[in-house]
Amino acid sequence: MSTYGFLDINFNTELSSVKHEAGSFYLFIPLIELDEHEDISILAATLAWSDSCLCTFEQAIRSYESALYQVSSHFWPTTERCHSKCIRSAIRKLNVVEDRTVQMVYMNALLMSGRDFGSYPMELSGAPSFSQFCFKFTPTIGVACNMLDNASEMTYSVQDRANINAVWALLIVEECSRLGLTYFCVAPGSRSSPLALAASAHPLVTCISCFDERSLAFHAIGYARGSQKAAVIITTSGTAVSNLLPAVVEASQDFVPLLVLSADRPPELQDCGANQSINQVNHFGSFVRFFFSLPSPTDEIPARMVLTTLDSAVHRATSSPIGPVHINCPFREPLDDSPKIWKSSCLEGLDTWMSNAEPFTKYILVQHSYLCNNKTHGQMEEVLEKIQAVNKGLLLIGAICTEDEIWAVLLLAKSLQWPVVVDILSGLRLRRLLSSFPEVEENIFFVDHLDHALLSDSVRDWVQFDVIVQIGSRITSKRISQMLEKCFPCSYILVDDHPFRHDPSHFVTHRIQSSAIEFANILLKARFPHRSSKWCGYLQALNMMVGQEILFQVSAEHSLSEPHIAHVISEALSSETALFIGNSMVIRDADMYGCNWKSDNHSIADMMLKKELLCKWISVAGNRGASGIDGLLSTAIGFSVGCNKRVLCVVGDISFLHDTNGLAILKQRMLRKPMTILVINNGGGAIFSLLPIADRTEPRVLNQYFYTSHNISIHKLCAAHGVKHLQVKTKMELHDALFSSQQGETDCVIEVESSIDANATFHSYLRKFACQAADHAFGILSKLSLPESMSQGCFHCKIHSMSYSLYRIPLCAPPTSSLSDSDRTRFYREGFILSLTLEDGSIGYGEVAPLEICHENLLDVEEQLRFLFHALKGATINYFLPMLQSSFSSWIWKNLGIPACSLFPSVRCGLEMAILNAIAVSQGMSLLNILHPQRAKEGEKSERLSSVRICGLINSSGTPEEVACIANALVEEGFTAIKIKVARRADPVEDAAVIQEVRKKVGCHIELRVDANRNWTYEEAIQFGCLVKDCNLQYIEEPVQHEHDIIRYCEESGLPVALDETIDNCPENPLNMLVKYSHPRIVAVVIKPTVIGGFEKAAMFARWAHRWGKMAIISAAFESGLALSTYILFSCYVEMQNADTCKLMNNELAPSVAHGLGTYRWLEEDVTADLLGIGRNPCTGFIEASVADATHLLHKFQMNNNVIHRTLIGEDVLRYQITLDSNDFSCSINVQEIGQRNDGIVIVFLHGFLGTNQDWDRIMHAISGSARCISVDLPGHGVTKMKNLFDDKAAQQPTLSMEIVSDLLFKLIERITPGKVTLVGYSMGARIALYMALKFSDKIEGAVILSGSPGLEDAVARKIRRAKDDSRARSLGTHGLQLFLDTWYSGGLWKSLRSHPYFNQIAARRSLHDDVGGLARVLSDLSTGRQPSLWEDLKHCRTPLVLVVGEEDEKFKEEAQKMWKEIGHVSKLHEMVVVPNCGHAVHLENPLPIIRLVRQFLTRLRSAPSSKQ
Repeated sequence: MSTYGFLDINFNTELSSVKHEAGSFYLFIPLIELDEHEDISILAATLAWSDSCLCTFEQAIRSYESALYQVSSHFWPTTERCHSKCIRSAIRKLNVVEDRTVQMVYMNALLMSGRDFGSYPMELSGAPSFSQFCFKFTPTIGVACNMLDNASEMTYSVQDRANINAVWALLIVEECSRLGLTYFCVAPGSRSSPLALAASAHPLVTCISCFDERSLAFHAIGYARGSQKAAVIITTSGTAVSNLLPAVVEASQDFVPLLVLSADRPPELQDCGANQSINQVNHFGSFVRFFFSLPSPTDEIPARMVLTTLDSAVHRATSSPIGPVHINCPFREPLDDSPKIWKSSCLEGLDTWMSNAEPFTKYILVQHSYLCNNKTHGQMEEVLEKIQAVNKGLLLIGAICTEDEIWAVLLLAKSLQWPVVVDILSGLRLRRLLSSFPEVEENIFFVDHLDHALLSDSVRDWVQFDVIVQIGSRITSKRISQMLEKCFPCSYILVDDHPFRHDPSHFVTHRIQSSAIEFANILLKARFPHRSSKWCGYLQALNMMVGQEILFQVSAEHSLSEPHIAHVISEALSSETALFIGNSMVIRDADMYGCNWKSDNHSIADMMLKKELLCKWISVAGNRGASGIDGLLSTAIGFSVGCNKRVLCVVGDISFLHDTNGLAILKQRMLRKPMTILVINNGGGAIFSLLPIADRTEPRVLNQYFYTSHNISIHKLCAAHGVKHLQVKTKMELHDALFSSQQGETDCVIEVESSIDANATFHSYLRKFACQAADHAFGILSKLSLPESMSQGCFHCKIHSMSYSLYRIPLCAPPTSSLSDSDRTRFYREGFILSLTLEDGSIGYGEVAPLEICHENLLDVEEQLRFLFHALKGATINYFLPMLQSSFSSWIWKNLGIPACSLFPSVRCGLEMAILNAIAVSQGMSLLNILHPQRAKEGEKSERLSSVRICGLINSSGTPEEVACIANALVEEGFTAIKIKVARRADPVEDAAVIQEVRKKVGCHIELRVDANRNWTYEEAIQFGCLVKDCNLQYIEEPVQHEHDIIRYCEESGLPVALDETIDNCPENPLNMLVKYSHPRIVAVVIKPTVIGGFEKAAMFARWAHRWGKMAIISAAFESGLALSTYILFSCYVEMQNADTCKLMNNELAPSVAHGLGTYRWLEEDVTADLLGIGRNPCTGFIEASVADATHLLHKFQMNNNVIHRTLIGEDVLRYQITLDSNDFSCSINVQEIGQRNDGIVIVFLHGFLGTNQDWDRIMHAISGSARCISVDLPGHGVTKMKNLFDDKAAQQPTLSMEIVSDLLFKLIERITPGKVTLVGYSMGARIALYMALKFSDKIEGAVILSGSPGLEDAVARKIRRAKDDSRARSLGTHGLQLFLDTWYSGGLWKSLRSHPYFNQIAARRSLHDDVGGLARVLSDLSTGRQPSLWEDLKHCRTPLVLVVGEEDEKFKEEAQKMWKEIGHVSKLHEMVVVPNCGHAVHLENPLPIIRLVRQFLTRLRSAPSSKQ
């Protein structure tokens, strides 16, 4: 909505006088506005209405309708409403497209008044002469109608035609135009000359031609698919007509409207050997909906017959069942414009037709509600009853063509709350979700991976639906079709708008001929019970597990696979693009492996348009009528023209070669946007390699008769047609090619090289691993003890409480992770034991053991534990978490409101450990059975899994002989594997001597590992490698300092290498990073759960290692027996996973791995009262850890209180009021305090506008262990009370200025503490904190400025901001807080906050302020437009400041950088920090980094020289 006005102007509306007055403004909103642009004029009308108006909303709408009618009458001087078809006939000439999104919104906006204007909104650009009328229903939703000058007049006369052939041809083309058929596909030929000449001369018709009738016909199909309007095909006689048959069949089978105008010889030249003469009567047989053979043109027949025939044909083509129609048009010579006398009497009765732009015959469909027909009503009642009585329902969505249908289907899915399976052609398989609104996925349960879940026998036997509703006829997935057949007998309801039988399995019980919109409207009027059951939860878990497995396998495969292509094509798609998908393997891959993805790129208008169902639809099309591979390229080009979007076309090489003549159409580039054609070239027909015939046929026959192998150069084909060609071989090249092609302005063919054999192998792996994942998930779920009927949020259990204890256990030697300190005689390991109690009383224990070398310390970690202490209370844990498939990361974000990566690795590890153990105890199962419930039946394997081999550990200090003796003692003790620390001596030669001596001493049967911990240069590592190459090392761990030298070292040294530190600082999704480490010389990955961040990440690294035939070694970091017991069970789980992987990949299972848990020998005492179950196995004679003992210890965990130093079980929160006066104000400030009252550190937290002191709760709890934390409700906020002390007779209320608020807070601080305080302020609170830091430096020790500003320097900018904030304040006071909040948080500043899982709770807290008037006053009085600029003071600031801003907050990031330039050189205590993964509300969106930086700032302040003085 546009607003106009003046600043510093006071306009008296009563006296109509204007005077200059600083700080005032006058703004108005025009009701009627004409915007003149370069190529368009927009007349915009704003309908303003409220409950206080004299008329009702419906009356206002009717009045508006009348005004709209008058405007439209100005452009079309007729009594009928706007000639939409005339508009639409001009669209193609003007390179424009109907905007169906606006039409959908417009219609939904009018539902409130129950009226429908029937307008046809469109988007026009570059038109030479037109007007556009735009009216708005809300500030963000409007409708535009385009009107063309003189659109109703014929531009040339029929009487001027040279001969009767030309007359009839003109009538045919003109009537097509009036019927909305304005796209003509013209094949060259002589006999069709009259039609071609008439079409090319018509001003509202667009013509395209091609020498290949087959390609041209498929192009017409594509146009019809994209535009939802029929295209016209003109062809000459003879075999040219026959060439149209494949396209006619496709159009018939898939209900695509098409008009074929075939020229023909006259009757006297039929069946007599005339050239190019064949029998064209009923040429396409039953594949057309209508056929008529016109007589040869003559003036003896009224010309009206031509018009009515065409009207009838088009009506049949566009009425259910939609499809192709054929009109045969015989012509006698002359075929050109040679004059030949004809009688104009044949035009009698056409005067009215020629004076307007309407078709001759209007076909009117009168639709009745199903309620009007008693029989239909009864049948629908039966359907409704079956749906309402459902126990296990399924909503199946097939091909959908329009956004209106998507809208209807999503509303229905949201209402039914059934599982929803969507086909690739529905567009919802590649749906884009607005991540600001995660409730979309929560409200609609999409089951995207049911196809691969059904590979599991267990799942197939278990899945059974009793009611299935399918909207849209065809389903791509064969497995889903087979599953549906297995569900029979059940109620199977098929909804489609054609009457044909699409029921190959013959089990449809209710066939409803209806559009998706009509069907949804009927069902939405009914009420359906919402049943959340264990069964639905199972399906959700299966879908998640299989989806994550597919994602892992596709990502872990370093080569560019065909499933990867299907997975990433969504990256090249947006709401402004569309996808055309080829047949055969391409569409199946897209259906199985297509990825829906989330996007934050949305505007406020998007939010308004999608406020009920926030899901962006990707338009997807394909030729699935007859599912042939012919004409696909031509169809895609036509689809691009019809939908007027950038189209990504994905086809196989054989399909591309089958339609290379389509490149001739592509080159014409008429009236469309650039296309990207992705050709998957595997040298033949890869789909046959996945069919049973491939296993039973010799390769020679397969290659020649099925694969049709070829070596044709697609690059040269493109070059011959002048089309840009890119060839890609890697994932990165594909990503770059897709991105560049979508940004470019030319058509582009991207050729992806593939291999039939490699493709078949990878598909086989995917199926096997998906099946295993489904079995695994099903095994976990089947063992859970849960009720059959569950409330919303099933599979959840609440956390009752959490506590933690600090332990300190003595070690018998210094840890090998640090260099030995010769001055120390005692060594300790410190950490925390985390205790998690569930509502059912089950307790799970976890260990948090930070390592200084990992940039963690006890203080850092304890702050996060204090945070979790309060964040976890009442949180729900999901029983899906043991699946370890990104479930923990998602759970941490959704339930704790923090990015998972913000937790310290040791904290996340301890948290996951406690949760997994709690679930195991709750279910009465071992942790191993929770992680991997499918225990092996083979006796040998079961015995192997009863224990875990342990690797011994040696710190290599001492002479080679001394180290060798220690190693030999370990061997005699029963260790079969030993790891020796190296790279701690001055010379690698000395380390090599140690290894040589050890190998000589222990013999060749002992596995020998060495660990350099990245301490060698490349040259030193090579020197060591040369000396030990004959020592038969199992591997050398991290031999070089730099990651980029690892592969080089592998190749030059020839030694096997293991990764350790390389994976420690991995990103949240490290698979892309790991691609380069698939080198065969990298043989192992050493995984420390406490270092990498928990068991979910550890499991992922282990799976990656197993996938590439590498060892996965679980290693401890000198934790206590609690963590070691958990690692023992986790190591066993990893071994079982490896066995499964080897079996699936047909690899030989290697001997079990010795895991790095030998640190138990360092424990002089332990946190557990029970003995750790590690010792010599009497059966094998080896040192092993007992799975049973570890399980017992975790289930019956007893704390050894001798090593516990303290325990946190809770802390008090103090709340009180302090009344203060300043100038003419009295304020009763609400104060909240946490932490010990002593003479130590005091922190005062100041919230932002609309916030309260509760915004800081979680941060204060975390810091309160080391500081006294105080937060206040600022004036006007929360329950703080403001009162004026001035005389009631005073003329003006005093301003609540920055100075007054700061003075109040200064007095508050003096009441609280005699010493200095540190301020932490956010946004408005940050401005106050900065002001106080500059003005009250004797009381303020330092300030942390979160998303703050020193104010506005420019006087004009301050005036504008004052005007804006004053307007907002009046709006707040007038319309109330709730409406203000909706408007406030719709701004771009809050984009990332809206995506936060706690946003709704945050917004709800904002609505609880006691004094709305006070809020409005604060907004106006503390506006940055009134705040004094602090930029000059900032240059001389000596009070230490930390400037903090969110990574995604571009506005304040720029502001912080400007501030840093001013203060960075003033003091070393100043600092600027950019916090990742958050926007403006940094303390709410990502609080853990704030906690750490505040505490570190306090430490710096205390250690500063001024503090010591």
